Amino acid sequence: MKIAIVGPSHPYKGGIAQHTTRLAQHLSDAGNEVEIISWRIQYPFFYPGVQTVPNGKPEQPLFITNRRVLSWKNPIGWIVWARYLRRFDRVIFVWWVPLIQGPIYSIMIKVMGINHPKIMLICHNITSHSGSPLDKLLTKLVFRSVDNLIVHTQTMADQASNITSKSISMTKMPAHLPVAQILRTLEYECKRSLLFFGLVRHYKGVDILVKALAKTRDVNLVIAGEMWGKQEKILKELISMLGLGDRVKLIPKYVESDHIPKLFSDCDALVMPYRSGTASQNVEFAFAYGRPVIATKVGSAPSQIVDGIDGLLCEPDDVESLSSAITHFYESGIAKELASGIKNIDTEDDWTKYITAITS
Repeated sequence: MKIAIVGPSHPYKGGIAQHTTRLAQHLSDAGNEVEIISWRIQYPFFYPGVQTVPNGKPEQPLFITNRRVLSWKNPIGWIVWARYLRRFDRVIFVWWVPLIQGPIYSIMIKVMGINHPKIMLICHNITSHSGSPLDKLLTKLVFRSVDNLIVHTQTMADQASNITSKSISMTKMPAHLPVAQILRTLEYECKRSLLFFGLVRHYKGVDILVKALAKTRDVNLVIAGEMWGKQEKILKELISMLGLGDRVKLIPKYVESDHIPKLFSDCDALVMPYRSGTASQNVEFAFAYGRPVIATKVGSAPSQIVDGIDGLLCEPDDVESLSSAITHFYESGIAKELASGIKNIDTEDDWTKYITAITS
């Protein structure tokens, strides 16, 4: 089968680009002829920092047929490459920011014509986390133009079914870690230090985590990741107001893969204090390093974490619930027990099921 994937690919930063790249490779390994139609300029001015990995140093193998040709500000390019897509049997559009992808994908699908290839959306979000009326309108516009959707959680499936009557397939998002294979060799020794890892945005609830930390004793926190919007300013003011300057360390930048092992070796658990969420690979990322996870009951976390076995679950947007979970993690002495409860991740089996869901 000839398959085109339209979306970001490594060396663009972030899990979605990594997922797209791994997806292309797995589809190719399954005997398909695959191309990625990727971005030359993906975002306008509002994206923080450089959009590709620092120094252009790849963190995973690059896919060989990767055309970095699309630009959010070049409609002529959308039309040219939409015509190119007519030659494929199946076209997979990667969906996560309606405000950017909505107009572009709508035009590209229209240009592909009535007798277009089968069109699929892989949804990393349904609407954006802000959920504005314009986002919802653009989402409806694109969803009604495709043949079917792949989503990663039941919550996403329910959201999508309220927008479209098209076929929706729910399948677990397989791990696509930037390190090809991680051996769980990091020794577990409780250091009374927690880690938040990844892009910092309001919906991820890092401010809730800082407030919860203030209600605990003798526990430190590292916040590592690029800061979206005014998050760095907000967090610095909150840390200062709560008197946590000596207990919270900010690393407000993209963390290169070479530096990730030390972050996890220096922490007792990864904390995911999200207010809302979809699917995340951060749980499996922590498990790959042998670290339990303290997370809120949103997105894919409840299906990835066995509460009391390999992590702890608490209520979203609730300082008391999160602080209680952190206190229980340390004061009950279960930290090592949770670490020992982590099972190995069968990424190959997950990818096999994922590819079957896409190609069947």
